[in-house]
Amino acid sequence: MNIEMFTQRVEAINWRLAQLYRNANVGTLAQPDLLPTAFKELGSASEELQVAAEKLLQQQEELAATHELLQIERQRYQDLFEFVPEAYLVTDVRGVIREANQAAATRLGVKQDFLIGKPLLGLIPLEDRQDFRSQLSQIDQREQIREWKFRLQNHHGVSFEATITLATRRNSDGKVVTLRWLVSDICDRQQALKALEKKDHDLCYQKPLETYTKGELIPLNPQAIWIVSQGIVKLSTLCDSGEEVMVGLAVPSMPFGAAMTTLQTYQATALSDVKLASISLTEIAASPHLTQTLLPLINQRLQQAEAFLRIFGQRRVKDRLQALLLFLKREIGQPVPEGTRLSVRLTHEDLASACCTTRVTVTRVLSTLQEQRMIAFDPKSHIILKDLDEG
Repeated sequence: MNIEMFTQRVEAINWRLAQLYRNANVGTLAQPDLLPTAFKELGSASEELQVAAEKLLQQQEELAATHELLQIERQRYQDLFEFVPEAYLVTDVRGVIREANQAAATRLGVKQDFLIGKPLLGLIPLEDRQDFRSQLSQIDQREQIREWKFRLQNHHGVSFEATITLATRRNSDGKVVTLRWLVSDICDRQQALKALEKKDHDLCYQKPLETYTKGELIPLNPQAIWIVSQGIVKLSTLCDSGEEVMVGLAVPSMPFGAAMTTLQTYQATALSDVKLASISLTEIAASPHLTQTLLPLINQRLQQAEAFLRIFGQRRVKDRLQALLLFLKREIGQPVPEGTRLSVRLTHEDLASACCTTRVTVTRVLSTLQEQRMIAFDPKSHIILKDLDEG
């Protein structure tokens, strides 16, 4: 029952009561049954009014509940509107701002209240306003959602490239009544994409890092591999004579571990202070994306192994050492004014183990190369390659 029906019923009851009142004035003697009839009709009217009042009360409660739900939904919309991380504006069809979230105010360098009632055109640089007006005038003929690229300017006149996603809201006749603008700073978006790309390709992203100091042996878990986040790791084995032989260098982003070799004796030593992230074989098996990311890095290790085989294939020690130095130049070299400096200090013993020779022989060959000005040493004994090039 609505208010109109309730009013009609009350008017009908009042009309009947008025009739009874007029008849009562004529006299009860002429109409002896008037009083019982009046009481009966009054009782019926009272019941009808009570039923109508109960229905109205029920409707009022339903309206109150609906109003509360609408308030909750409005608050939810307001929260979503406010907490959208990008600038969000609502305008009329002329582009006059009706609502603006906090992100929009922050990006434009003003308070939220300042934007209300201002034309969106005022945020467009002068030289772009004609084009913007033209685009705005064609909204009725366009689809419901559209993306533009425009320059906007903040309150201080500083402009920035922005992607504007425009959504229209239409009435029952299909006429546009409000416009909703989502403004994304292109520079911020590009930085976000780069961050996502880094997340996708950085295997150490958000993983706990283990730190090992220079010269420390790194434990190898057969059910996991290490990823180098920082520093350089020497990978080596022992030959039958008991001498250590270098078989690889793990540089940043490169994987290594016992699961990646069939050598019975295999050890990893920090050539500098290193930070490592561990990834279990179970995690790799469960993630095709992780496997795909690891493939080029494992390929890099294979290419490195081939480079070491090429070094070992040189018959003369001098040729092996020069090939090793050129390999190190590519892997861990840093440009300096004098040439290319190896980023870690390798001992003569390290170089000897990589060349399958003795420390004494390496010292002698290095002295010769230094005399020929092909290499030099910095104050911290790091090797600098000068005129040593691929032959």
